[in-house]
Amino acid sequence: MPQPAITHHLGIDVGSTTVKLAVLDNDNNVLFSDYQRHHTDIRATIAEVIAEAAEGFGDEQLTVAITGSGGLLLAQWLGLDFVQEVIASKTAVGTFIPTTDVAIELGGEDAKIIYFDQGIEQRMNGTCAGGTGAFIDQMASLMSTDAAGLDTLARNSSIIYPIASRCGVFAKSDIQPLLNEGARREDIAASIFQSVVTQTISGLACGRPIRGNVAFLGGPLQYLPELEKRFILTLNLADEQVIKPDDAHLFVACGAAIASKGNAPLTLTEIDARLKALGDTQGSEVVRLNPLFDSPADYASFVERHAGATIPRGSLADYKGVAFLGIDAGSTTFKAALIGMDGQLLKQYYANNGGDVLGAAKHALGEVFSELPVDQNGKTLVEFGHVTVTGYGEGLLLEALQADSGEIETIAHLRGAQELCPGVEFILDIGGQDMKCLRVKNGVIDHIMLNEACSSGCGSFIESFAVSLNMSIEEFAQTAIEAKSPVDLGSRCTVFMNSRVKQAQKEGATVGDISAGLSYSVIKNALFKVIKIRDPRDVGEHVVVQGGTFLNDAVLRSFETLLGREAIRPDIAGTMGAYGAALLARDRYLAALGEAA
Repeated sequence: MPQPAITHHLGIDVGSTTVKLAVLDNDNNVLFSDYQRHHTDIRATIAEVIAEAAEGFGDEQLTVAITGSGGLLLAQWLGLDFVQEVIASKTAVGTFIPTTDVAIELGGEDAKIIYFDQGIEQRMNGTCAGGTGAFIDQMASLMSTDAAGLDTLARNSSIIYPIASRCGVFAKSDIQPLLNEGARREDIAASIFQSVVTQTISGLACGRPIRGNVAFLGGPLQYLPELEKRFILTLNLADEQVIKPDDAHLFVACGAAIASKGNAPLTLTEIDARLKALGDTQGSEVVRLNPLFDSPADYASFVERHAGATIPRGSLADYKGVAFLGIDAGSTTFKAALIGMDGQLLKQYYANNGGDVLGAAKHALGEVFSELPVDQNGKTLVEFGHVTVTGYGEGLLLEALQADSGEIETIAHLRGAQELCPGVEFILDIGGQDMKCLRVKNGVIDHIMLNEACSSGCGSFIESFAVSLNMSIEEFAQTAIEAKSPVDLGSRCTVFMNSRVKQAQKEGATVGDISAGLSYSVIKNALFKVIKIRDPRDVGEHVVVQGGTFLNDAVLRSFETLLGREAIRPDIAGTMGAYGAALLARDRYLAALGEAA
């Protein structure tokens, strides 16, 4: 008995954040489609879209193919054919929009530029999700709206501000000051879209021209016309060069459906049965790591060991004479340290700058001056001998405060570390958004390594997760100490890691497991991405760690565990740059006295 001709074809695209399904007929018309966010619960979302499609095509024989970044494992589980995403995309472009020369496709966590003019060449993001849908979601959340709301705001923009496009954490630091200064939300929204365009073109095209007919594909470009507009303006495309398919968000799923033609047919009812037969089968389970501390006694021993790394203190209320002020205006925090002639720390200040360096300086100095001792006539008993400024805000504060001198951060951090550990060989400073690694030889910096376009191993990285859980950084850090099974989150960007955290939570990970995992990730990023260390012996025996991030015991323990070295953490780790600047101020004051003599 002859088999009936197959007239329907199903494509499922399992992306990083969404599931797309399309049923096509033999003429490649879309008969049914669905597009849903899966919130890392891919199986449940697949079951839902299959059930909806089955209402109209449940007993219909159709060919099936799965594609997408999350589709391979599912295809293996269900015994279905898997089509590589580039092939699915090429198939759809060749079928629906054959005049395309370049396709720009944005997804939840990936971005692609595909060139069709000479064969096929795909450029795709790797370790950074700065120009993707999830990045847009993060920025929209900062603006107290969603992606659609961001698009609505951008329609009435008039100014484009420069916003960091490579990293979500850096971008937030650009946006927050704009909000503080009263910039129009409409302009900030359009600027966010422009940053996505900049990241996509500069990061993926890498100088190769985007010419001819350009197609815009993927969910963000389907649903955010203002984003597409920024691309068109930046690429200077004429109307006839712009290709915008009606189903841009379903394009890869449609390509998979077309590629499935010739596969053995089955019904949606059969697929649904295979899904249910999987039961509790799990795949790609998040790897777990060893706990940071084996027992409370182990942690107590750790705390006792590090309690010895203290900076000598003095009483500001009882001090008389010349004092020296060091200021470290960092990317997210403002630090100040006041020391006496003998180097004792009289006063320290540490606070978030809120994107307002001058405002933070005014508040900090006001606090310092209010605590200076005075005689019975109200005359100050402390004289400022020299003021040295370092950090991101060095140039601004040199002018605003008329400080005596400025110094680059690395020298200030070296000076502070040497005061505590004269023979220091290796210094790692992790701040809010930057990371500095200094190799020291014979008291001189021999090599410097810095993070560049990614802040996934910095303080803001951990802070963003703590805030998302409505916890203070201190509370979040403390949960890591007792974690039994820290989650291995790798060392990738915050956007990618959000998905892994959600997956871990679905698998029963506690807040402590996530916090400890993030601590491991910070150090993995420092050691393996920034420093690119191969042999722990390369760092030497005398290691000092600094920066506010290292006030987190979990981060410090992760460092010592992964490096296999005990480190010295000053009790003022967060203000060591300012302390070093204050020591430099004293050095310069004494040098000037010597020259005068």
